[in-house]
Parts: sequence; structure tokens; C-alpha cells
Amino acid sequence: MSSKRVLDNLYPFLQEQTPSSARLDTELLESVRLKAEDSLAVKRAFFTAHGVQVIEAAHAIANVYRRNGRLLTMGNGGSSCDACHIAVEFQHPITAGRPALPAISLDADVAMLTAVGNDVGFEHVFVRQVIAQARAGDGLIGVSTSGNSSNLLRAFEKAKDLGLTTIGLAGGNGGLMAQSAAINHCLVVETDSIHRVQECHVAIYHILWDLVHTLLADDRGMGQPRSGS
Repeated sequence: MSSKRVLDNLYPFLQEQTPSSARLDTELLESVRLKAEDSLAVKRAFFTAHGVQVIEAAHAIANVYRRNGRLLTMGNGGSSCDACHIAVEFQHPITAGRPALPAISLDADVAMLTAVGNDVGFEHVFVRQVIAQARAGDGLIGVSTSGNSSNLLRAFEKAKDLGLTTIGLAGGNGGLMAQSAAINHCLVVETDSIHRVQECHVAIYHILWDLVHTLLADDRGMGQPRSGS
């Protein structure tokens, strides 16, 4: 189907010469409803199919912290914002009684990113930081809507060599990340919509954060609440 046909189906009122304000708002409201339903459907399908994998990834992250390791995060574009968000969630828990846990976003150092990108190429911006920052026993989370980001794949390969636990969040068919032996846990949101992938990624890492704290609280016998922010 052509892109024009897709737009015509989503926004038929735009084809009118002089759509009324009321008609415009009605059609936009319906568009909002359909997008919200689609977003919920994608999340429901992912967690129904991959709930066990999410729990396995949460156990893996909890084990990183049990070994006094740290969590490193990375991503490109909008996924770089997700990487920073993940690190903030673990460093600055907003739920009372949950401790801060060490997490570093490899996207946060703009000078490092631009220096490496300029001097040796953008595909090296994360692997250079993994070499410098990572220690055996740490964890690395990489976020990519396509699963094909070469700079993430390089970093995952080096992280695996260094003894890190590796977790990928991807979309579509998972791309090269889903095929990589360097990634211990790859959580794939199976939709071609980048927006729906990103929305589901947010839900995934919020739930991971909550599960990790629950697992660590159980270790301490603190019986913390089992629901997150």
C-alpha cells in the first residue's frame, strides 16, 4: 500500500477541501483512540509472549548487583534517551525504601561520543567506553528499535569478551541483535511501528527495574511492595 493511501485511511478528513473544526476534532479523537488501542495491543502481545524472558532478564540484572557490579546502558537517537532513562531509574529510585543502584549511561558523555565519532568512527563510540569502564560482572543494556545498530553490536561483542551480562531491547524481527551470540537476553517487540516499539521498551525497562528491586529486596528479607512506579 502506498504511503499516500495509508495517510488517506488514517486521516480521511484531510482529503476534504474545507473540513469543519468539529469534524476535524472528531476524526483526530478517533485517531487518538486507535493509536492508544494499538499501543496497548502491542504491549499485551509482547508481555504475553515474552513474560518469562523478562523475568529471566530481571534475574540476570539482579545477579549483576549481587556481585557488586554496575549496569551500563547505550542506544542511538530516541533509544539514547531510553538508555539515559534506564540509568536514572536505577540510580535514583522514586519508590520509597528502594536503594540507589549504580548505573552509567554511555550516551551521557557528549565529549567522548563526539571525540570517538570524529576520530575513529561512530561505530566505536560505545565499544571504546566499554573497554574503559566495564569490569567483569557488570551488565550492559543496549536499546535499538531495529536491532541492527552496528555500534551496539560491537559493544556487545566486547562486553561478552570482558565477562559482562548483556541484555538487548529490539523491535521488528530483532535484527542482528536477535542473532548475536554476544547477547544473553534479547527482548524483541515484534511490530514494524517504531513508535509502538519505543512505547513498549519503556514498559519493559520500568518492569525490569521493579522486578530487580523486588528480587534484591527478597534477598534482604525486606518484603518490599511488588508494584512499581
